[in-house]
Formats: sequence, structure tokens, C-alpha cells
Amino acid sequence: MSGQPSHTGGNTSARPTTNGSGGGSITIPQQRANDASINVGNGGPSGAMSQQNLNGIVRASRFIILFSLFRSPISSHGIIRERSVLEYLSKKGYNRTEAMLRMESANQDIDGRPIQTRVEESGGLKYGKAFDLFKNWIEENLEIYKPDLRRLMWPVFVYSFLDLVSDFYPREAKTFFNNFRESFENEHEGDLRALQAIALPEHVTTNELAKIYHSQRYRVTLSQTAFYNLIQFLESREKEGGAVIVSVIQTRLNVVTVERTGDDQFSLARLLERARRVEDFPAEDEGIPGHNPGSANTDRNAGATVLTKLKLGQVTLDQDGRQDVLGDLEDEDKANPPAPGQPSLVEAFEQRIKREESEEVPGRTELPPRPPPLAREVAMEVQKVKENRDRFQIPARTGGVGPGISVTMFTFHNTNDSITCLDFSKDYLLIAAGTDMHYIRVWSIDGSPLPGPPQTNGQETRPSASHRLIGHSGPVYAVSFAPATTSSNQQNVTKCKYLLSSSADRTVRLWSLESWACLVVYRGHDGPVWDVTWGPFGHYFLTGSYDRTARLWSTDRVDYLRLFVGHDRDVDHVCFHPNSAYVFTGSSDKMVRMWLVTNGYPVRMFTGHAGNITALACSPDGKILASADDSGTIILWDLAPGKLLKRMRGHGKGGIWSLTWSVESTVIVSGGADGTVRVWDVQLANDASGQGKVVGEGGAGQKIDGAAQVSNVSGAGGKKKAKEVVVTSDQISAFPTKKSPVYKVMFTQQNLVLTGGAYLP
Repeated sequence: MSGQPSHTGGNTSARPTTNGSGGGSITIPQQRANDASINVGNGGPSGAMSQQNLNGIVRASRFIILFSLFRSPISSHGIIRERSVLEYLSKKGYNRTEAMLRMESANQDIDGRPIQTRVEESGGLKYGKAFDLFKNWIEENLEIYKPDLRRLMWPVFVYSFLDLVSDFYPREAKTFFNNFRESFENEHEGDLRALQAIALPEHVTTNELAKIYHSQRYRVTLSQTAFYNLIQFLESREKEGGAVIVSVIQTRLNVVTVERTGDDQFSLARLLERARRVEDFPAEDEGIPGHNPGSANTDRNAGATVLTKLKLGQVTLDQDGRQDVLGDLEDEDKANPPAPGQPSLVEAFEQRIKREESEEVPGRTELPPRPPPLAREVAMEVQKVKENRDRFQIPARTGGVGPGISVTMFTFHNTNDSITCLDFSKDYLLIAAGTDMHYIRVWSIDGSPLPGPPQTNGQETRPSASHRLIGHSGPVYAVSFAPATTSSNQQNVTKCKYLLSSSADRTVRLWSLESWACLVVYRGHDGPVWDVTWGPFGHYFLTGSYDRTARLWSTDRVDYLRLFVGHDRDVDHVCFHPNSAYVFTGSSDKMVRMWLVTNGYPVRMFTGHAGNITALACSPDGKILASADDSGTIILWDLAPGKLLKRMRGHGKGGIWSLTWSVESTVIVSGGADGTVRVWDVQLANDASGQGKVVGEGGAGQKIDGAAQVSNVSGAGGKKKAKEVVVTSDQISAFPTKKSPVYKVMFTQQNLVLTGGAYLP
């Protein structure tokens, strides 16, 4: 080449020229391109186009665009040249080449991704700009769509932050985190603390929370209208950050859309109801990959019908045991005839048997084996029938007025905040407290002296109203009395005889309440044992531990019988179903799981809590589970369909530490760190505007209840204004204490409420 531009037909410009036969040439000045001349023809007489010619078109097209942008990026000459090339390619039928050239001219790469041309559109700055656009649009949207759309903000925030850290933008990641964290502090305070420590790509692969998010897609269920509204907006603002949000949703989220008519949760009425609330909690099916509400099957491809059928009916006595109970009840009716208008004990027992037989009950092979009933078990069953007939009846709510519930509070003084747990015996004679000083103390509730342990030297033991049980080498985290009932005779054969305790020393101990000594030490957990509870019929007990497992034990064996594995964090609380065929576990991973006892398989999984699980309780009829968390929320779950029934709010933050059900399964009582005992109506639907009943003043001189909001009692003396808490309308009443956190609440068989706590001045 001579360095001079080549000529074809005297044309020295970059504009293509065509001849009459359809052939033509495109000339590029030598100073701007390596190819002096690329001839494009019809491929010879046959009219076929070779691959070499096609490649030439691609290269020539790119050179033309680059040359035009270089010479005159904003002039009309560049646009004319580009248009001429597109017209030529369209006329010759080179559709793929034309599409490729159009994408390049539209600032897109070959895969359709936008080519970043500004600093704020590339690198770490693009996430902050995109999320700010996304957040502002949601807050300015229609009120009925805000609750649904807000559920997308947390996963988009987390995955954007993790992507920034993984892509080596530590400074931009820190700025992004600090700019937007405030929007999630109420709901995800614990997760924010865990994410705050992530600053390097290595942290993403070692941090437990980051690994959970990176290993699975975050599931969110939206109504179709809200989802289409979102996509339309993001497409319209693609170059301003919408493309970044779309990329996060496509690669990190599993968005499930539902029609309004397909699920009453997304009906217009429910959307309007949620729009009136200020909800700061996740939905029950949010966050778990492929999770259908209630199902323990987390396969992303699982269908909607993956729920295991449950048998929730009460277990009845076998024929021999039933005859023994009927004989004792007949003797009792003869000795103490019922009052006028009151059914006899035999009639009450037969009515209960008929009701239980009408329900679907697990068979004997679906229950853990039980030892044959002894005279004590028969006497306990007789006493339960008597208490059930003579109990204080709690009717359904009528006329907007809830039932009157009596509460008795036992307060411990001068504890120096050493008490960690409490429990009442089922015969209502004893109360036990575990301490962080490694021992357990047991008192008689009425203050009467307790029989002392036998002495080997023949000396009499000095009577005392309490006894200490010493043996653990770490703080005691849970105590549980064995099943018992009150006794109507002098023999007192149904009194409580045993106590279980769990500790930070990784052991569970079985104590005798007659000899006041440790009988058995159970070992197996690989960490502190946070909770222990007896089964409804004794013999079996359940534990939850720091090692993320729950274990089923029997008193006659030192090794565990079943291992329940599935939680991502500590198993903090456990409880039995009333028929003993199922167990429940609550964890710091904010999930509640239901397990089948006979094989250890999970049958239900409930998600929706915004905090760590702090209490569990199953209703006496076996149909509803209540769970509470440290954000002050109680959730009721319908076990059969695995659905969330409702949320109840009123407690301040710090944790709801205990739950209990009335005999009729219509009322729940809760107690917790805010120093209040609260009574809830199970059957009443609620809203967030709640009209609670004011029953007194809190220990810090602050109202506990009000028309729409309450203050969080934290024992701070009122120096700092506490955070306001919404009270739902299904709260019947609230009983404040004087700076005494409530550790334990328990309904008796006659519907009296016993509560216990420690005074913390």
C-alpha cells in the first residue's frame, strides 16, 4: 500500500456505493483502518454468499461505526453513514449482521447487555444508584402494592452488598451498606450485625449468613399486578439503574407470582388490609428456596401438594385402661354425687372419649412405645376428668368483651439477676428455678416444709421450704417437672416425682424429688443444651442444643433415641404435640420445624418470624401451634394445612419467654422481658390498630397498653423514651409487673394462670 486511500469508482468516502447488479464496495481510508478495500458482491453467478464475505461485512460494519464515532460522534454525518449501512444490510437480507450492528449502535454488547459509558454506571457505584432508584419508586408507589414490593428490598439489598464485596469494591460496599441499612434495622437487626463484618471476598465464603444467601435463591411471593408493575418500571428506567436490579432479581431471587383469585392472601381485600398496616416482618413463605408454606420439602421443583398428612387427634386409653378409669369414676360419683345440673364424672369422661374418637388419631405404630399403665397413671386420668369438669369455663368472645382471666404472679427477690429459668409442677405444689451459678433450687409454692433427703447417720433433716440440687458444672438453662396432677386423697400418688434440667455443661440431669439427688446424667449433645421438656405422658423427653440438633430421649436409656437435624443455627426451644406423635423445634435461624417422632422425618416447616424463636406451645386440641420471637411477635400456625393464621403484637422487644394455652384452646397467655403478662383471643381476627385494655402502669411509670400504641418497658427508669410498639386488637388484657421480667406462664387444668419472674430493680 502507498499510504494513499484506494479508489473504487472515484469514491473516497466511507459511504457505500452499489452497482446495478447488486454488487458494491465499501472503502475505508488507509489512515483509519487496516483493510484498504473490502469488496462485497453477490458471490458469483450462483448468488451464494460465502462465510468469508459475511465476516467481511461484520468487520466492515464495525469499522464504519468506529470511524464515524471517531470523526463526528454527535454530527448528523455519522448518523447518515450508519443509516446507509443498515439500509444496505437490510436490502441484502443480512439480518443477523444488521441486528448485531443495531445492538452495537444502541450501546449493547453481543449478548444484549448494556455497554457502560459513564463512571456511575460501572463498578461499585452502580449498585448504590440503582438501589436508591428502586427504593424511592417503591415508597412512592400505590399503597396497596407497597407491602408486597417492600419484601423485595431486603434480598436485593443483601445480594447487592455481597456482590460488591465479591467484586473487590470494599469502599463502595461499606458506603452502600451504611446508606441503606436503616430501612431494615427493625426487621433484620441480627442479620445486619452479621453482614457488617463482611469486608473482603474471603469473608463471603466463611461468614455463615453469607454462605446461606449465596448457596440458595431467596424466595418471594408477589401478586401478579405488583410484579408486572415492577418489571414495567425497571424496563423503562433500564439505563438509570433498572438493569442492575433486573440482573439481581434474575440471578439471585425466586419470585413466585400468584393471581388474586388464586390465593385469598393476595385478594384485593387482603392487599388493602396490609396497606393499612406498617408491617416489618417477612411472609411465611419468604426466603426459603422452593418452599411451599408449611412444607418441609425445600426442593425448588417441588409442587404445591407436598404436605404430609397429619393425624392430630388425641390418643385415647386402651380398653383395659379405659375400664379401670370408668370403675374409679363410678366410685367417685357414688362418694361425691354431682351438683344439680352438673354432669357426672362418667358422663364427662364418655363425652370426651366420643369427641376424641371422632378425630383422626395416630395408630399405636405411629406413636413411640409406652410402658403399660400403672395405678398412678389411672389415678392421674381420673383427676384430669374431675378437673376438666370443674374448671373455670372460658367462653368464646361475645359482644367485643374478652373473658376474664385470673393471673397469680410469683416474684423472686434478691436474685442478683442469677435466675435463668422457671417451671411449675403440674400438681401446683412446687416451683423450680435454674441459676447461672450452676445449681437448681426447688421451693414449695405454699411455703410448707419439704421432706428432706434421707440421712445415713440417723439424724433428722431440718425441715425447709426449699432444697438445692447441685451437680451441673455450668449455668442451668432449662428445668422441667415430670407430668403430674393434683391429688384428692391422702396418699398423694399423683404428685410430681422427677425433675429434668439442662445446662451449659452439655448434659441433661434427671433428679429425684424424694431423695433430692441426681439419678441419671444424659450426655450426647456437642454444646450447651438450651432447652428440655417432658413428653405429655412422661417417660420421653426432648432437648435442643447449640449443636443445631434436637434429640429425643427416654428415662430408661442413657443414649438418645432420635436425632432431629435440619436447622441452620442453634435449636433454642422444643415442645411436644399433645398426642406425642410429633415434636416442634424453634431455632435462631427464625424457623420452626415439626418432626415425626417415629422416624425423625420433618413434616412441616414454618417461616415468617423476624427474630429468633424464644417460645413454643401447642394447643391442647393439637390443631394450632403458637411461636414467639425476640421482636415481640406471636404467630399462630394451622398445623394441618401448614398455614399462618395470624400475628399478635403487643410485647416490647427483648423476647417473649413463655406461652401457655387455655384448656379450650381459645386463649393464649404470654410473658416476657418487657415485664408484662398478656392475654390473647385466639379466635378473633386482628388488625394493627388494636384497642387494648389498660389495666395499670408499668414499673417505669409508663403505660403498657393503649388505644393504638404502647411503650416498651425495659426497666430503664424512663430516662430515655422507649420505642413505641403496635398492639393488635386481639389482645384481651395486659398485666404489668413492677420491673419483673416474666420467665414462666402456665395455665392450670382449671384455667387459672400461674406466672413467675424475678424483680430486677
